[in-house]
Amino acid sequence: MKSICVYCGSSPGRQEAYTDAARDLAKVLVDRNLRLVYGGASVGIMGQVADTVLHLGGEAVGVIPDALMRKEIAHPNLTELHVTRSMHERKTLMAELSDGFIALPGGIGTLEEIFEIWTWAQLGFHGKPCGLLNIAGYYDALITFLDHTVAEQFVREPHRSMLLVERSPGALLDRFADYEPPTVQKWVGKTET
Repeated sequence: MKSICVYCGSSPGRQEAYTDAARDLAKVLVDRNLRLVYGGASVGIMGQVADTVLHLGGEAVGVIPDALMRKEIAHPNLTELHVTRSMHERKTLMAELSDGFIALPGGIGTLEEIFEIWTWAQLGFHGKPCGLLNIAGYYDALITFLDHTVAEQFVREPHRSMLLVERSPGALLDRFADYEPPTVQKWVGKTET
């Protein structure tokens, strides 16, 4: 792995633990010589992870749609900044530039991005690891719900297990390094459970 995509909030969130986790993740990325790929903003958790990577001498690559250059306040000091015409182009380029995907705490956009890239993995469009960095229990309710989708037979267990969950950046990246995508068919017939 050379590059890790980090999805996260353009807001700092309510708890200092979220920005602390962004800084901790940034330190681990730099220690492991992994390039950051992220949404390109200078604010919120997004800004914290990029600022820390850059401060420690790492590489930070931003990908931001032209329409969000002012709203998310594009980071002026990145190693690279790619400006796209649309959100679809943004997400596609971020996926192409990355060898793994981590969601820190964030809002609707963060959830949408990690769910889309996880869906692409489930469909076999890529074999890269996807994970939640569950800081201060932020994703606890979501994890419970995802386990419920398995119990209700809408998601197969091997597909659910493709979304790795850890509370520390080092533990999550260790699992990324050992990740092997499961070989399981996506489609479930009426007779299968």
